[in-house]
Amino acid sequence: MPGLPDAVTREAYSHEVSSAGFWPGTEAFPQAVFYSYAYPEPPGFRETEVTPGAYFNQDFGEFILPYETVRAAADPDAVLLDFLASSYAAAANAGRWDRQSLECPPGVPARPRPVRADRSG
Repeated sequence: MPGLPDAVTREAYSHEVSSAGFWPGTEAFPQAVFYSYAYPEPPGFRETEVTPGAYFNQDFGEFILPYETVRAAADPDAVLLDFLASSYAAAANAGRWDRQSLECPPGVPARPRPVRADRSG
């Protein structure tokens, strides 16, 4: 991938990962979507229910939420946030990740979270 050093990719995929993003569509898949996948994919991930309107695309190996579903929603921000949170939870729960150690509560816009002084763990 242009501009992405190989070392960054190796580190990013050196452990389990939940990744999400936006795909504008191509000629082969002419639909704008939000996507989310887990790597390596834990057993049971693809069977987990996520946001209504989203589905697991077998060809791509990831959850897909059509942009049109978000755009047409009464609260688009809430629909997208639910998709991101529920697809992450699908990966974390299926992968049996130590969520207590990995996660923190949502932050406050424009206010950085404090950094822990103890970085031994």
